[in-house]
Amino acid sequence: MSKTLNILGLSGSLRGDSYNSAALRVAQAEVPEGVTLTIADWSGIPVYDQDLNDPAAAARVTALAKQVREAGALLFATPEYNYSIPGGLKNLIDWLSREDPQPFAGKPAAIMSASMGVLGGVRAQYDLRRVGVYLDLRFVNKPEVMIGQAHTRFDNGELTDQDTRAIIAKLVASLARMGRQNSSD
Repeated sequence: MSKTLNILGLSGSLRGDSYNSAALRVAQAEVPEGVTLTIADWSGIPVYDQDLNDPAAAARVTALAKQVREAGALLFATPEYNYSIPGGLKNLIDWLSREDPQPFAGKPAAIMSASMGVLGGVRAQYDLRRVGVYLDLRFVNKPEVMIGQAHTRFDNGELTDQDTRAIIAKLVASLARMGRQNSSD
């Protein structure tokens, strides 16, 4: 029997009613057999400052870096703010990328995005991929999940659109395959 693959979900939004966090919960429910998806809690991470001498913040960042390092794959779900990734998500990435060893290197990853706009976060995905290339993330290319007009596809945090649920399930399955392949290399 093969080992369980754990995917770590990282939402680009800390908002309680976030469509992206809701999309991660859908992904959590749609994982294939032998796969788990844990959603990281990165609330309370301060603005990146290399001179910050806060033991509690350092411990929080180190714990998150450990989660990233131990995950078999990463699933980002990000909104689009001002044509790009949210500052909070970029801040989290900046903190984690300073850890030694850098926890993102060689890690399989996928991106999905939900936005109230028509394009569904396509520009945020583009920018997150660029950042990920520098971090040496290995991205799933297909399927692409961009949930446009998210406010019409979710009701009280529940996804109501079955076509969107199906494409999220396909993305998670692709990421799981890549994660399993990466762990057998």
